Amino acid sequence: MKNRLEELRKQKGIKQEDLASVLEVSRQTIGSLENGRYNPSILLAFKISQFFGLPIEEIFIYEEETK
Repeated sequence: MKNRLEELRKQKGIKQEDLASVLEVSRQTIGSLENGRYNPSILLAFKISQFFGLPIEEIFIYEEETK
């Protein structure tokens, strides 16, 4: 699943560490999300959505895998 997390975070001028603190996760989790190595839990996705004031689907882009 792709996401716009890094783009949105940089637009707000927020460091990974600061976003992680607000969301109560590690900086490594934020890095993994931004690099597409980790998909968030539904709870974390909602927290991110609320933080940025955007619907989840504007932050996380679901793409079906082609077979």
